[in-house]
This record gives sequence, structure tokens and C-alpha cells, in this order.
Amino acid sequence: MRAPGKPVPADRRPARAVPGPARPRAGAATVTSPRRRGGRSTPWLYLAPALVVLGALLVYPVYQLGLISLFHYTQAQVSGGEPAAFRGFGNYTDLFSDGQFWRVLLATVVFAAACVASTLAVGCALAVLLTRVRAVPRLALMLAALGAWATPAVTGSTVWLFLFDPDFGPVDRLLGLGDHSWTYGRYSAFLLVLLEVVWCSFPFVMVTVYAGIRSVPAEVLEAAALDGASQWRIWRSVLAPMLRPILTVVTIQSVIWDFKVFTQIYVMTNGGGIAGQNLVLNVYAYQQAFASSQYGLGSAIGVVMLLLLLAVTLGYLRLLRRRGEEL
Repeated sequence: MRAPGKPVPADRRPARAVPGPARPRAGAATVTSPRRRGGRSTPWLYLAPALVVLGALLVYPVYQLGLISLFHYTQAQVSGGEPAAFRGFGNYTDLFSDGQFWRVLLATVVFAAACVASTLAVGCALAVLLTRVRAVPRLALMLAALGAWATPAVTGSTVWLFLFDPDFGPVDRLLGLGDHSWTYGRYSAFLLVLLEVVWCSFPFVMVTVYAGIRSVPAEVLEAAALDGASQWRIWRSVLAPMLRPILTVVTIQSVIWDFKVFTQIYVMTNGGGIAGQNLVLNVYAYQQAFASSQYGLGSAIGVVMLLLLLAVTLGYLRLLRRRGEEL
């Protein structure tokens, strides 16, 4: 026995329980805090104003587009002279049985694919170039690209027409082509429009990809360079995988923009070229709806375009998810 008042040695003192989070007993109900319960709905509350605006500006027009495509709707119905006659899918039947529609659809898909591939190639190449040049050339290139991006489509198309004009344009003189007309032939006209579309579209890709490259740690690029990787190998094996979410966004945007090109084709080929040889779906829908007053048929073309764009976008995203990419 120890004497009264004598302290107990530290090694013989009873261990004291360390305070910590209490474990729930078996069968006890777990109480979720109000903050945790509302965590899932909070993002939707922030998105609600934007969703309301998109619903007013997008959902209702798309609904009206689909509704008109089910009716025989011409200038007589617009002016109120005759009632609109319900046709169901009659406009779609007439559209799919028209050989010109399939020719225009094929031309649109090929033209849009060429525009998207060219825009991505030029934009990504210039984005990499921006990281290699000094401040003054980089600023000059950025200003020139943003100037092209800010130019209205009608103005840009008119300028390109003047540059390639057979009588007064400087391009034919520099190339020694005489009075060659670029808009007379089908493929040369599509090539001219493609150049203009790429010229006004690549700045978006360039600026977006350049911002993504700047966010990549410099140590990663230096390690790849020290391992002897070329610039192409660095882009293909290092930058492209790290920038895949950004490349997904710019690819989808480019597909949407280039698939529904209207102004450049209409201005530069004078409404679709000789005998409609340069028609794309957007211009074809305009001709059917406003030039021929077949508003129901033009609306059906618009619905088909919308469904095609949704299918391409969702298919591309699904393909990336199958590959295990994070979006």
C-alpha cells in the first residue's frame, strides 16, 4: 500500500479515454444534417435562372418548329387565307423521298467534317506556336486572330470574295491564274468557303487550347523534352491526353457551328451555287421555307438537322465514356 498523499507513478496511472467521434450503435438511425440534405439540390438552384432563360429561348421555338413540320403550312396559311392542314409525317415522307435532299445531306456532312478537321488542326497548331514565341509576336498573333473572330460573317465573306475575285482580286494575280473564277466550280467554291470558315473559326480553338496548355505543369513538358520527345510526340502523348476535356468541347462546338453554316455559303456562292451545286442543309431549308413558301417542309429540314446534331454530339460523348475519359 502507498502512503497517503504520495503521488502515483505515471506508468501505473489508468489510461484515459481519448475523446473522438462517437460511433453509431447497431440499429440506431443515422441523422443527416440539413446542410448535407440540401447539398444535392444546391447546384440546381444556381442553374435555375439559366435553365429558365434557355427554356424560354430554346424549348418553345423548337416546339413550334416541330409543330409546323407536321402541317401543310404555306404563305396562304401565314396570311390567314386558308387553314393549316395537318399532314402528320407527310413533310418528312416528301423530304426523304427527294433525291436532292440526300445529295445536300451528303455534301453537308463532308463539308462540315472538312471544316472541323481543318479548324482543329490550325487552331491547335497555332496554340502550340503561341507557347514557343516571345511576348510581342504572341500579342500580334492573338490580336490578329481575335480580329478575324470578331469580324461579322457577312463582312468576312465579302472580303474573301474580293480577294479571290477573277477581275480585281489579288490572289489570282499572285498565283498567276488569270481570271480564274473560284465560285464557278463546285469543289473550288466549297474550298473557298472552307477557307473562310476556318479563318473565322480557328481563333476560338486557338485561344481555348492555348489556355489549356498554360495550365499544364511546366515540369511535365520539360521531362518529356529531356526524354528526347519531339514536338509532335509531346503533343500526341502528353498534351492531347491532358487537354482531352477541352478538345471535346471545341470539337462539339465546331461540329455544331460548321454543320449549320449558312451565311458564308449564301453570300459567297450567291445562294447555293450554280444549279444548287453548293447547297448545304441550312441554305436548302431556307430555300424551301422562304423562297418556295413551303414552311412545313423547311421546318422538317430543321428538325432533321437538330436530330442529327444531337445524335452526333451524344454519340461522341458516349464514345469518350467508353474509353474511360472524364468529361
